[in-house]
Amino acid sequence: MPTHFANNILDRPDRFAMPIGVYAGLELTGANVRQAVTEAQAQTDAVLALHERFHTEALLTAMDLSAEAETFGCDIRMEDDDIPTVIGRRAATAAEVAALPDPLPGDLRTAVHLETARRLVESGKAPVFGGCIGPFSLAGRIFGVSEALEATVLEPELVLTLLQKVTCFLSGYVGAFRETGAAGVIMAEPAAGLLSPRGLARFSAAFVKQIVEAVQMPDFVIILHNCGAKLAHLPKVLESGAEVYHFGAPMDLPAALAQVDGGVILGGNLDPTAVFHSGTPEQVHRQTQELLEAVRAYPNFFISSGCDIPPGTPIANLDAFYRTVRDFR
Repeated sequence: MPTHFANNILDRPDRFAMPIGVYAGLELTGANVRQAVTEAQAQTDAVLALHERFHTEALLTAMDLSAEAETFGCDIRMEDDDIPTVIGRRAATAAEVAALPDPLPGDLRTAVHLETARRLVESGKAPVFGGCIGPFSLAGRIFGVSEALEATVLEPELVLTLLQKVTCFLSGYVGAFRETGAAGVIMAEPAAGLLSPRGLARFSAAFVKQIVEAVQMPDFVIILHNCGAKLAHLPKVLESGAEVYHFGAPMDLPAALAQVDGGVILGGNLDPTAVFHSGTPEQVHRQTQELLEAVRAYPNFFISSGCDIPPGTPIANLDAFYRTVRDFR
């Protein structure tokens, strides 16, 4: 059964705009990144500031892809003005994987993002979408990304064991977002784009599918984000069973839209750094206009950044983006 989100995209005469850019809202509130990922009110304020400025039709919690890894015991580098990152490897052997803890949704900083979702839902301003990491990307943060990629060839059963463990946690975490009243989550699976198409099917899509089948409902959608996937990956990405997909700059979106069923929703893929962060308002307008023109024939598309818009992005560039989308016919 189609989700409410998918029906909204297909039924509207204009383009739905949903850039991933919570940290850009800090330019409006004066808070820093550390506050946004450790204090629910600071994050909520940034999201609502963007909503008030741009009349956004969706409220997104922050893309903070170290929060889940931290619950498994990973060391995190935290700075005032940079998005937190994982340091080193938490598990390198089968024994260390077996000894990993069994965290719960709401442990450590996952509580911040769940509480932010609750507060945004309570605001009643617009549908709320949480953010979480995908299974292979979480496994890579725990095991090491390059080491996990190598192990898919040399020790595949070890990787599969780790994936099953993190998928159990992620199913619960996504379910916790649903319990807040959120309309869905954006699940970021960037590391899967580093796999071959066959590897992506086995080590990512199969586990995303478990989460989709466990949690997605008509009123709760999982939007699968992969900023590294290319057109060759598309058939395997679709095996995840999600209804809505969000891609980065490497994906040829017009070609992808030509390949998928009209009921499958695709979004993206303006470069978050080159266009939003480092471009001028004129460049943002031109790139946005060109993408809208390229996909004009496809109603099953929403326009977005191709990944998370960095902190420090000029608000004038977001002004140019939303104005261009609003004026496009």
